Amino acid sequence: MEKMRWDVDPVQIETRKRHLSEEAFQVTQKNGTERPFSNEFWDFFEAGIYVDVVSGEPLFSSEDKFESSCGWPSFSKPLEPDHIVEKTDRSHFMVRTEVRSKHGDSHLGHVFNDGPPPLGLRYCINSASLRFIPLGQLETEGYGQYKYKFDKK
Repeated sequence: MEKMRWDVDPVQIETRKRHLSEEAFQVTQKNGTERPFSNEFWDFFEAGIYVDVVSGEPLFSSEDKFESSCGWPSFSKPLEPDHIVEKTDRSHFMVRTEVRSKHGDSHLGHVFNDGPPPLGLRYCINSASLRFIPLGQLETEGYGQYKYKFDKK
């Protein structure tokens, strides 16, 4: 089986972490949250996919992104459900469901039950945890297998 670009060993992930911006490190490694309405992707709707800034594993598609008015990018479902890990988060005097990437173990954000039909989910994700791969670059960036998501029927 071919090794995917996000199927990296822990040493490679540690090396990538050293190259993160201060904000990306704070969000992905320290479970931080960026400011709403002033982050890179909250109002960005170009066609493409979003990958973990640490591991490169594919996480979300622009086809599943929607305007939620919360100030962060919101998705109705993951592109690859098995790349998402959900954990109970009891911080800040509330109970929420944290969303992390499986391979990179990056804190991404939280998932809520107030999203659009049919699933009713809102994956509220920090832009700092994501890298956007435009549709026109999927092939050259090694994510060509996701082009089918954008085929018009």
